[in-house]
Amino acid sequence: MAKRVYLFNEGSKDDRDLLGGKGANLCEMTTLGLPVPFGFIITTPTCREFFEAGNKLPPLLEQEYRVALDLVEKKMGARFGDPENPLLFSVRSGAPVSMPGMMDTILNLGLNDDIAEGLAKKTDNPRFAYDCYRRFIQMFANVVLEADGEQFEHEIERYKEQHNKPLDTDMTAEDWQAVIATFKTLVNFPEDPFVQLKMAVEAVFLSWHTPRAYVYREMNNISETLGTAVNVQAMVYGNFGDTSGSGVAFTRNPSTGEHEFFGEFLFNAAGEDVVAGTRTPLPLESLRERLPEVYDELYRTQALLEKHYRDMQDLEFTVQEGRFYMLQTRSGKRTGRASVKIAVDMVNEGMISESEALMRVSPEHVEAFLHPMVDQAAKTDIVATGLPASPGGATGKVVFSADEAVQVAAGGDKVVLVRRETTPEDIHGMKVAEGILTELGGMTSHAAVVARGMGVCAITGCGSLKINYAEGTATTSGGVVIKRGDVITLDGTAGDVMLGDIPKTEASSSDDFQTLLSWADKHRRLKVRANAETPEDAAKARELGAEGIGLCRTEHMFFEAERIDLMRAMILSESKDERQGYLDQLLNFQRDDMLELFKVMDGLPVTVRLLDPPLHEFLPHDEAEIEALAKRIGKSAEKIRDIVKDLAEVNPMLGFRGCRLSVVYPEITEMQVKAIISAAVAAIEAGHKPLPEIMIPLVVNVREIRLVSAIIDRGIRAVLAEKKISVPYKIGTMMETPRATLGADRLAGEVEFMSFGTNDLTQMTYGFSRDDAGKFIPQYLEKKLIEADPFVSLDQRAVGRLMEMAVSESRARKPGIKYGICGEHGGDPRSIQFCHDLGLDYVSCSPFRVPVARIAAAQAKVKREMGNS
Repeated sequence: MAKRVYLFNEGSKDDRDLLGGKGANLCEMTTLGLPVPFGFIITTPTCREFFEAGNKLPPLLEQEYRVALDLVEKKMGARFGDPENPLLFSVRSGAPVSMPGMMDTILNLGLNDDIAEGLAKKTDNPRFAYDCYRRFIQMFANVVLEADGEQFEHEIERYKEQHNKPLDTDMTAEDWQAVIATFKTLVNFPEDPFVQLKMAVEAVFLSWHTPRAYVYREMNNISETLGTAVNVQAMVYGNFGDTSGSGVAFTRNPSTGEHEFFGEFLFNAAGEDVVAGTRTPLPLESLRERLPEVYDELYRTQALLEKHYRDMQDLEFTVQEGRFYMLQTRSGKRTGRASVKIAVDMVNEGMISESEALMRVSPEHVEAFLHPMVDQAAKTDIVATGLPASPGGATGKVVFSADEAVQVAAGGDKVVLVRRETTPEDIHGMKVAEGILTELGGMTSHAAVVARGMGVCAITGCGSLKINYAEGTATTSGGVVIKRGDVITLDGTAGDVMLGDIPKTEASSSDDFQTLLSWADKHRRLKVRANAETPEDAAKARELGAEGIGLCRTEHMFFEAERIDLMRAMILSESKDERQGYLDQLLNFQRDDMLELFKVMDGLPVTVRLLDPPLHEFLPHDEAEIEALAKRIGKSAEKIRDIVKDLAEVNPMLGFRGCRLSVVYPEITEMQVKAIISAAVAAIEAGHKPLPEIMIPLVVNVREIRLVSAIIDRGIRAVLAEKKISVPYKIGTMMETPRATLGADRLAGEVEFMSFGTNDLTQMTYGFSRDDAGKFIPQYLEKKLIEADPFVSLDQRAVGRLMEMAVSESRARKPGIKYGICGEHGGDPRSIQFCHDLGLDYVSCSPFRVPVARIAAAQAKVKREMGNS
């Protein structure tokens, strides 16, 4: 049978998975000789046993921890359950990954009427003893017996009011005894200390599944299967008098990262008083003034622990009658800016390596340097929550259409565009909006993808909103009505919608951040490109460190007002000659756009995807818009309606799109190729070095590749025949159908690169519509039907397996072929790790995700090296 109970002198900091973070660190501090009240730990595997057995403790567990308890009694010189010389315990949770405040704690365990009387005699402090007793009953009733904690606070306040004792410090031992008597009428309180301990252990295990713990794990991607350890530790008391107290400290400032000892202390206070906020704590300077020897010991301890753990530490400590005790140390939570500063400073101090510094910074930390963020301390009036589609914070007046967004923004007001869902036709409104909020759609919906590309805050799939365009309202499930013109704030990092203007912290870079990015570039193997199709996005991407464009979606170039009618007229053409006339005009726009991209990306590759979306997406569907278009392009509204109806599809995402457009309308493809190559020629003539890569979308077999490649070749030759110039170019394909990945070895013979379009590959593998999945994905996650949203983090078991097969089989056929990923997963750190392990050459993501991807790519390499060492 595996050992289930460990004394504090039997473990180390390396036993986090077994003993939890708190328990492992208590063991480590004990080994270091620090003054840690002794105790024992019940392991995390025991927690898993508990749940597997239907929330029942293993049969021999109590026998095992009683042996440990006897040893703790000898160490502490007191006995559990003995009124003459009582030993009391704190019983705390402790998961392998820090989850501060998410699970339960019971203090002063082991008290009953007789033992409280004995504690009063032993300490010669009856008031202290009965204050501890009432605290224990309150905590035990709330945590273990699941009683409403408010009723106990109500009884205390009622008693204090009746007896004119406004402060806790006014209460005597007799007062607390009277309150305790009332408490015992409210719950069935167990008098036996050993029954209390057993019930407390069960309660701590059960707290692993409290709603707050569940939400915290979801937010921080902590596995549900880890479980928690239980830490049973001898009590020491900060509420013993004026030379006692409790405090929390950080070895560096957790907000700024400055190398300064930082913390707070309360005299004559228990640990829960410090965190509860019922009293205002004092700076640590007050401890130095009143108890200088204790402060000096604390200072030496914090310096020792930071050096030992080689990271900023969060400390909890207690002083009992002038004697210092350490209760906990852990790696301290810190802001994004502090995280980067501490990591860089510790490298400069010789404490950690560059690789270790990179592993200390999370994607969330990087976001703090890229977007204005909602001040978490100031968040109020959260009225709805959706999917955090694009990070940052945004405040503005609510508008319900793209045209209205442009109009209101032109008047100088900031706007938040609120839509059921967005379409490409909303792009002009999205461009001027501070934030975007949609009722429908997932993390890879149109709104999410475009917002991330533009660096605009966005929340999608906010199903608790019901939008009424006619009335200009959005009503929350709680009955709050948001009207046109109301000011709201979006927290795109958390997915929260708030009323009013919530304060934000502005985004700005720092020297430390640039240093960290330079280390990332030094250590990573994967290249990082950006998804971009405008000069502005391309310039931002290059500024943020992109090494080229991995996906230029050419269709986005046709939605500007002066171009959309030409595009629509081309689609509505009734003959090839008519269509060609409009294509000749569109060619000029496309060429000019490509030229600007080649100039911005001078010397870097630009992967241009041929027209991909269904043609119906470009056409109007509203009757008034159809009538207006008919007048502008000289066609009858009836004819336009007929063509729109003819192009309508039952399942357009699997319909007439991608390379299928090239098959039916080769002249469209030829126009695009001529625009790309003629732009490259112009760029060369202007002294630039363009590196175009033409990508064929949505292929399913090699014959499509050959047919479209012939069209591409024809377009290239038509341009170069007029110019005595050589243009370096590549032809590749976008791997986004399962059949393409399964036939990758055959496709490889016809292309020079393959780029995995994992948005569609995930959609087709799962059979989930990525635009509609937001309606059911939350329930799938809640019911554990899937481990993560597959449109956010790449599914490695199925989608990843298809990619792995494609790479291994095509590489065997053509060793020099290049591989990339251009789906939204290209900016997700977990997916980037998989891409590194798979041996891809680059990832491509939205411009504002480039720094995240650079660091994640370096972390992927470091993790792999650590795994191989």
